Amino acid sequence: MTSIHQPVRDARLAVTNLTKGTVLATSLEVAKSASKRNKGLLGRKGLAAGEGLWIIPCESVHTFFMRFPIDLVYLDRNNRIKKVRASVPPWRLSACLSAHSILELPAGTARETQTQCGDLLEFSPAPLPSGSKYEGSHAERSHATARTPCELYLAI
Repeated sequence: MTSIHQPVRDARLAVTNLTKGTVLATSLEVAKSASKRNKGLLGRKGLAAGEGLWIIPCESVHTFFMRFPIDLVYLDRNNRIKKVRASVPPWRLSACLSAHSILELPAGTARETQTQCGDLLEFSPAPLPSGSKYEGSHAERSHATARTPCELYLAI
């Protein structure tokens, strides 16, 4: 059981394109540990609409052994988009050496949200699903959701 003083390990984020006023993801996982960054999306059968993975820090990815195409959004340290690669199929390499992190999203997300280089993204706590263990008390819910994106990144 997680107390209100322990970090929320399975916290998810929502990602909004502030420039376009569109939502890229409502359930974004954060991969900040070496093991999570190395595994990425390997072993999954796909990403549902609204899902994604934020890999921090990261300048390049591969899609070797992947089973589905993905959109890649490269971000600088200020969450401004440096590069977008749409519908990258399995067995490819992609890099942006000036990037600090990468969003892996379902193929078509960048096109549907009109996301492009120069856009500014904002990360916020994702809404808790109904039935969540944090849904009950205000203190527990506040702990799970009232963190800044930087604090969420550090707590995961």
